[in-house]
Amino acid sequence: MSARDMRMEMFLRALLRRDFSRAKGHLEKLLKMAGSDEWGRGYARAVNGFLSALQDNDSDSFLFQIVSKNDRERAEEFLKRFEDIISQEFRDEYEKGYYTAWVELLRAYLNQKSLV
Repeated sequence: MSARDMRMEMFLRALLRRDFSRAKGHLEKLLKMAGSDEWGRGYARAVNGFLSALQDNDSDSFLFQIVSKNDRERAEEFLKRFEDIISQEFRDEYEKGYYTAWVELLRAYLNQKSLV
């Protein structure tokens, strides 16, 4: 498991515990790892969205719906979809960074034995 994958797991666990101050600390480290190029900006956009969705209890957000319903089947479906998007050559670096964050988050989510 890469350092970024481990950090994403820690970030997700903090989000699931609703420990947003700790989640923000992990988020900052994830952003540092991602860098500031186009790929990094896409990655940052997604990761910031994860935090906002759960912090704001945004019931319309995909992440909130998966977490609140413990919908592992839907998470697996979207993981495959997002992995396909990353592999498409015509995608720009921003999109690849954005969907890479989703892939990492969904893998971390699916690796959780329990939700807290």
